[in-house]
Amino acid sequence: MSDPMRIRAQVAGDKATVRVLMSHEMETGQRKDGAGKVIPAWYIQDVTAQLNGKTVMTAQWGPSVAKNPFLQFSVKGAKAGDKITISWIDNKGDKRSDEATVS
Repeated sequence: MSDPMRIRAQVAGDKATVRVLMSHEMETGQRKDGAGKVIPAWYIQDVTAQLNGKTVMTAQWGPSVAKNPFLQFSVKGAKAGDKITISWIDNKGDKRSDEATVS
């Protein structure tokens, strides 16, 4: 399984800014290795963000997203102490889910 995501969520006024750094190779399927063989595609397809168990953001990604992707978004109504959960699924079926507390 991949390394944990680095999630930061900070309240400013009536919304929280969430920043996520995901650890993933994100191969496009178009590069070749040293022997000239194509490296198979391997990338995050679906990303979901939840605030206290309620889905607040979903995204569908493709192979053109960079290695170790960074995601930033805002959530209205979040307050200090709330839980933000970020989950992803890649094209090989691997999954990752991590949680952070809004500060």
